[in-house]
Amino acid sequence: MKRDYPHLCAPLTVGRLTLRNRMLSAPMGATDITAEGTPGPRTQGFYELRAKGGAAVVTVSELVVHPETDGSQMLRLSLKTPGQLGAFTYLADAIRRHGAVASIELSHSGQYAGTYMVDKEKKGDLCQWGPSDGVRPDGMPVRALSHEQIASIVAAYGEAAALAKRAGFQMVMVHAGHGWLINQFLSPYFNKREDEYGGPLENRIRFAREVLASVRSAVGPGFPIELRISGAELFEGGYDVAEGARIAHALEDLVDLMHVSAGSYQFGFSVTHPSTFRDHGCNVHLAAEIKKHVSIPVVAIGGLSDPAQMEEIIASGQADAVAMARGLLADPELPSKVMANRGDDVVKCLRCYVCMAERAVTQTRRCAVNPLIGREFEGMDIARSPRSRKVLVVGGGIAGMVAAATAARRGHDVVLCEREGELGGILRTEAALPFKRDMYELGRTYAHLLDRLGVDVRLNTEVDAAFAEKIAPDAVIVAVGSAPIPMPLPVEEGARVLSIDDLYLGGGQPGDEVVVLGGGLTGCECAINQVRLGRRAHIVEMRDGLAIDANIRHRPILLAEVERAGIDVNLDARGVRVERGGLVVADGEGKEHLVPGDTVICAIGQRSRSDAADALRDAAPFVRVVGDAVRPSNITTAVYEAYHAALDI
Repeated sequence: MKRDYPHLCAPLTVGRLTLRNRMLSAPMGATDITAEGTPGPRTQGFYELRAKGGAAVVTVSELVVHPETDGSQMLRLSLKTPGQLGAFTYLADAIRRHGAVASIELSHSGQYAGTYMVDKEKKGDLCQWGPSDGVRPDGMPVRALSHEQIASIVAAYGEAAALAKRAGFQMVMVHAGHGWLINQFLSPYFNKREDEYGGPLENRIRFAREVLASVRSAVGPGFPIELRISGAELFEGGYDVAEGARIAHALEDLVDLMHVSAGSYQFGFSVTHPSTFRDHGCNVHLAAEIKKHVSIPVVAIGGLSDPAQMEEIIASGQADAVAMARGLLADPELPSKVMANRGDDVVKCLRCYVCMAERAVTQTRRCAVNPLIGREFEGMDIARSPRSRKVLVVGGGIAGMVAAATAARRGHDVVLCEREGELGGILRTEAALPFKRDMYELGRTYAHLLDRLGVDVRLNTEVDAAFAEKIAPDAVIVAVGSAPIPMPLPVEEGARVLSIDDLYLGGGQPGDEVVVLGGGLTGCECAINQVRLGRRAHIVEMRDGLAIDANIRHRPILLAEVERAGIDVNLDARGVRVERGGLVVADGEGKEHLVPGDTVICAIGQRSRSDAADALRDAAPFVRVVGDAVRPSNITTAVYEAYHAALDI
């Protein structure tokens, strides 16, 4: 067959292995890890789904090689723990049986030990080890590793690699990027040693070479070793891409594959894991530069999930393969869809950080657009219903579309009605925000999927009880969503007020200076965009903090964007009235002052369309209300509720 993406679909030889395509599953942390560091059944399901979805390599993350100096809540592999080798063997089997190469990441956090602990206070009980004595930016003291400790860690890398091979893993990745221990030795910022491990580059690479030599000795010739590096640290005092290329060149003789990421944990989470405010593929240029200086295959990574973009990266010679982490959470079947010329069916990652925030808060995984993630062992396939039923879905937002698509996959006869002339619901507003375009595109993708699945979509169709009675459905899923809360304050005649819908969907044009009433996630994003459009912006928020509703990974990045944009922020400020010159607010003591602006944008939240939902509660034997129609929440909740409502029919 003729491939739509021939370069992505081409095989690649690494060591003595031939990879089935050029799409790799990058390391992403597991879920149910025991206190001894053993993977549980949810972890197995998490990685197996990626293998089943067609990835060429599935890399398990992160195997701590030296717990004595790296206390953390990550995987460990030792013969001392009964059953642990067996658990890793079953994990490797689960990946291999779907035709993917099973790989595992060998890791040491160095001075960032305890990063993945949910109880952050316990990090204070750990001793943080690194190349040099010092103090971390967060105040934690760091102690320099002795020569004896270095030798022990080097040996531990080899021992871990040997056990991984014994368990059935066909490849190992050595993590030397992102500010972890090997990177700390490579970095002139972290490494201040004055012995043979510090100073000039030939000394700073010594630890990495010893580690890689230990691993090679343990696994033997031909067994593929992948080295993950930061192509550049991208902060002041760290190494740049020119030195990153020298590092790669100096280490390539010991490895088979060079995986080029970016940044450092402490100084650039949104760089290492590109945020929605950055371009897709923003770190690929690092891989492209390093590829010029090495003779082994190079892997690019960084906010990738669009097949066309990834095809171009390989076709243009910027990299030999691409790796995805979050992209394969959003759609684990992405590689299989690419191989089958179904690129338009790919559900792309929103880069919203729900996945990473959930792990930090609850030690689980969840994806905003894929309700299966973290719960794979409960079943990886949507089973067809033994009896086809007529299903009416009311509302064409993300909840309604997910419900309709899931019900159709189960073999039901599905009718979806949307009162507007376009599917997407609240996702349609995101088209006005360049950095939220992925959310708008999600709506377009689901519209395409509904068409392919044969769902009867009826636009400009309002549904009430009488309409539902004519349809005579066996089941109704009510996903009518929510509406913006209108301006609750007195408005002076001649003052200009816009709602979020007015602004994003109604063609409303603000003046040169705007006041955004409401400092939640929506209000902050609105203000950032207004500044990017050349306007001055103010935010008024009655609480003592901005974006309280944002997840813990996205919020710091969002707040940094607010600061970078120079937005005037008014906290603990209660709106009093709208005047032609702006918004009058009162502080905690009741003192009033004017926040100037020629336009006030109301972004104080959403209200469920509960009346519409209540009118349909008796429309069928099975009725389920989902998403914002239940309560205004977020896309994650809407997708999860809609998916399971359809499974319950």
